[in-house]
Amino acid sequence: MRRLRHLSISLRLTAIAISIAALTAAATVVLQHWLPVWVAASLAAAGAAALALMLQQRVLAPMRALFRALTGTVTSYRDGDFSFSIAWDAAGDLGELVAAHNALGDTLRDQRLALVQRELLLDTIVQNTPVAMVLLDPSQRVVLGNVAARKMLSGGKRLEGHSFDAILTAAEPAVCEALTRDGDGMFTVGHDDDEDIYHLSRRRFRLNGRTHELILLRQLTAELRRQEVQTWKKVIRVISHELNNSLAPIASLAHSGSELVRRGNYDRLPTALATIEDRARHLESFIRDYARFAKLPAPRKEAVEWHRFIAQLRAQVEFASELHPIDGIGLFDAAQLEQALINLLKNAHESGTAASDVKLTVRALSDGWRIEVQDRGSGMNEAVLANALLPFYSTKRNGTGLGLALAREIAEAHGGRIALLNREGGGLCVAMYLPV
Repeated sequence: MRRLRHLSISLRLTAIAISIAALTAAATVVLQHWLPVWVAASLAAAGAAALALMLQQRVLAPMRALFRALTGTVTSYRDGDFSFSIAWDAAGDLGELVAAHNALGDTLRDQRLALVQRELLLDTIVQNTPVAMVLLDPSQRVVLGNVAARKMLSGGKRLEGHSFDAILTAAEPAVCEALTRDGDGMFTVGHDDDEDIYHLSRRRFRLNGRTHELILLRQLTAELRRQEVQTWKKVIRVISHELNNSLAPIASLAHSGSELVRRGNYDRLPTALATIEDRARHLESFIRDYARFAKLPAPRKEAVEWHRFIAQLRAQVEFASELHPIDGIGLFDAAQLEQALINLLKNAHESGTAASDVKLTVRALSDGWRIEVQDRGSGMNEAVLANALLPFYSTKRNGTGLGLALAREIAEAHGGRIALLNREGGGLCVAMYLPV
């Protein structure tokens, strides 16, 4: 019987059937010597049936045990346990089946081990990166929050499973405001010397057939401090260049003028003096622009009707406006805020957008006002977003790099803040918050 285990199932059953048929025929012939034919045939058939039943138990019992073992290992595989294998010392069809099953288990076990190692590596990277990472499901519940995100948003407490809106209510107001808006952008947390600057980026993707959102918050304070040093070096070079470009011609023309006077040639003297005046006025304008930024006075806040303020602003720059509520009154330095918004609106017009797409929106909040200047230009890439608020940083050929920086200084002098956000569909939104 053990030899039969090395045969295929079909050959094994065929051999058993032939053996039983032969034994039945032989028993019938032998019994005919003592019994009638029909009795001999009946007894032989009964004996054959009993023998077939016995052989069935002997042959099929190992197969049933094997099938039960296969069912058990498949159940273990379904539960994620790939440590089981089946021992089967016979060849044939069942031997090949067992070998294939064990090979599948080995493959799944190796793949699972490799996957676990990769997940461990990825989790280590995610948890130890300085970038705060939050993954939200379609219902805006946190699926994943790394260590940096926990420290920033919940004081180190676990974020997973909590509503993101509930988490934001306990976060810093600047963080809450930035994260409640769509799109990428920059925002600041803290005040003065304790100020931290963050870059916010959002990405949506499908995971397990559902749309999830990944939020990344990267602190740029140290990087921007280094950039600030480089910017000041650039400022010194720019100022030196402008001074030399103006003073050198002035000195040369002054010498030429003195020679003309000495020779009594007064006809060319007005031209030389006019050129000196032009260069002096250019230098005065250049220094005045920088001095305005460096010597920004403390704001003189007063109650201002938004409607009247916007009308005065529209007389200087073209834009579309939206005011909520209609009869709002703000408390701010009108001259300073006007200068800041003129700079922002001019930047919007210079972004390549149509004049009709430049929009100024003023909205009342529970604790202040939100002013937005929007355009449909090309927006800003991440590098420009990270540096745009720095003094003297400019991507324009003849730009001074003071427009956004001055707007930021004015907003912060009022106790507010400013943020840059790329708009969906293209363009930039400069959002300024002013407290009541």
